[in-house]
Amino acid sequence: MTKTRNRWIGLVFISMAISLVIIDGTIVNTIFPSVIKSLALTSTDIQWVQESYVLVFASLLLVWGSLADRFGRRLMLVIGLTVFVLASVWAGTTDSAQAMILARIVQGLGGAMVLPTTLSLVNANFQGKERGIAFAVWGATIGGMVAIGPVLGGWLTTVDWQLDLGSVVIETWRWAFCVNLPLGALVIAGLLYFLNESKQAQREGGVDFVGALISVVMFGTLVFGLIEGRVYGWWNQTKNIFAIGNFTWPADTVSVIPVSLAVALVFGIIFVIWERAREKAHKNVLLDLGLFSIASFRNGSIAALIISMGEFGLLFAIPLWLQNVSGLNALSSGMVLLWLAGGAFLASAVGGALSGRISPVTAVRIGVALEMIGVLGIALGANTLNGWQGIAGYLFIYGIGVGLATAQLTGVIMVDVPMDRIGQASGSQSTVRQVGSALGIAVLGTALFTSTQAAVATNIESLSVFKGAPTAQVKVVSDSISNLVVDSAGAILPNLPQFLVTTGMPENVATDIQLQAREGFTQGVKATGWFAGGFLALGLLSTFFIGSRRKKEGKAAK
Repeated sequence: MTKTRNRWIGLVFISMAISLVIIDGTIVNTIFPSVIKSLALTSTDIQWVQESYVLVFASLLLVWGSLADRFGRRLMLVIGLTVFVLASVWAGTTDSAQAMILARIVQGLGGAMVLPTTLSLVNANFQGKERGIAFAVWGATIGGMVAIGPVLGGWLTTVDWQLDLGSVVIETWRWAFCVNLPLGALVIAGLLYFLNESKQAQREGGVDFVGALISVVMFGTLVFGLIEGRVYGWWNQTKNIFAIGNFTWPADTVSVIPVSLAVALVFGIIFVIWERAREKAHKNVLLDLGLFSIASFRNGSIAALIISMGEFGLLFAIPLWLQNVSGLNALSSGMVLLWLAGGAFLASAVGGALSGRISPVTAVRIGVALEMIGVLGIALGANTLNGWQGIAGYLFIYGIGVGLATAQLTGVIMVDVPMDRIGQASGSQSTVRQVGSALGIAVLGTALFTSTQAAVATNIESLSVFKGAPTAQVKVVSDSISNLVVDSAGAILPNLPQFLVTTGMPENVATDIQLQAREGFTQGVKATGWFAGGFLALGLLSTFFIGSRRKKEGKAAK
């Protein structure tokens, strides 16, 4: 078996490794109702099961990417996948909220080892035109798996069956976690057989443990603040008060969010000072800040941050709209997202064919432009009459854009990075994208619910049945219903008439209110699409500042 064949088969297993992690990050959203029922989760438990994985994952990307350079990229990937798989089995067999949260934390730790090391291995094992094709496969896998996760989760929650093993009953949702065991074992075997180890010689001075600790606090508090700002209040506290264990945030102070973001800023400054000091002493650093003196890496990272803000935030809103407004179940709404997955996988073939024919930066611009067309099309096409048919085609276009932009932007960012700093650069660009995604979710989530609340209230107040009624009285009704819609993230919409009838409201009025509330939620999704399109437009503009040193040197040589 030739070396070339080995590398390409190895790429299949690299893609499978990243697939397990990406699917796990999205599948939980659709199996969550079953998990809540099975484990009797409280609202606080729900929040921590969802967010603990993301927080740990985003906080450790840079750490593991840097350590992979030192100890071995394949070794770090195998360790990470092993930790991730074992934690998945733990999550799938747990019987308490506390154990589930701990399992999710360990999953995040393992997943953070996998993402940057897969990127490092692709970069280390492929060169030239082959690297462009490999990145296309890697990027399309990420884009496609973001969409496939909800499909699998929807299937697991829709199919009503359990495995009865005498005294042990295995509920359907547990397979979402436990299936990672045989798949993970297969992937680990493939990685060990088809991929060679890759690592770099290091300076004296040992591992930068202090820098690692500082970076974890910095990114952990930053991502927490961005994701939870809407929940706890960006400055003043909402009705939700932050609590963890026996500690509860004081009720008579500002929200936990500005404090969290301030801590992130302070530790960010400390991190820069610490890393520069170690660099001057010629010791190992967690992140070589000199990477940002490379124009393609610096400007590409900025572009990645902005693009990530608009790239996946809208996917938070679409399943809610499909299920609560269009009336689809979890499986059917996940199937609609397969249009996106199909586009992303098509982009893999297109990206490979275009490799060497057009520059990677041009491919990125085409991809981001297609993403922008897709999300703006969704903003225009989403309506209560056509349902999913009005957005399916745009999801497909969006998927092609994601597949092109994700893969080729990675190649653009990494093109001038020296081989001995691949792990650091991989962890850095992965972290930038995670921060961008968190910021995008914060902004787009706020846009969705703020716009929905205003639209629902306005639509209800415009009903003819309320004409002539006291304005203050109508306002109380519209505000209470809009709050119900927002607080439930739209889940109340299918059963809203029944709920209103129990309060004494006539059935015909309750039905009219439901129609207006559904239309209001649709308007919120449209607003989210416009915001996402705006971020992508800025991201497209930022790509015109990306330049490759190799390209310039090639021109100078001529």
